[in-house]
Amino acid sequence: MARIRDVVVDCRHPAPLARFWAEVLDGFAVAPYDDEELARLRSIGVYDPEDDPSVLVERPGTAPRFFFQLVPEPKTVKNRLHLDLDADDPPAELARLLGLGATVVEEYEGDHVVLADPEGNEFCLMYQS
Repeated sequence: MARIRDVVVDCRHPAPLARFWAEVLDGFAVAPYDDEELARLRSIGVYDPEDDPSVLVERPGTAPRFFFQLVPEPKTVKNRLHLDLDADDPPAELARLLGLGATVVEEYEGDHVVLADPEGNEFCLMYQS
């Protein structure tokens, strides 16, 4: 039986988008750049982690992980897959997400709000469990 290992997000700027999602998701962080990872990047001509073409966001011991990978083309249409997020205090969480750089796409009063991350990828914050 298959299990989800990673969720991969195509994007134009992996490092800042990975940092955004690491802040959004409880307990997640951008994977550290140890000597081995920095050597791997140098081997492909990348000398600054800010230019990393594939940035990992993870919560140790949990799956799925999130990879943000560089693609040349911009996002042009609505996502075919998106995340639904829960929060103990949805109005406070909405304010926090907006402070991180999310934007409101559409609000469904009392049910959920559709948001977009800094590159326009849609996700939802649910008001009810």
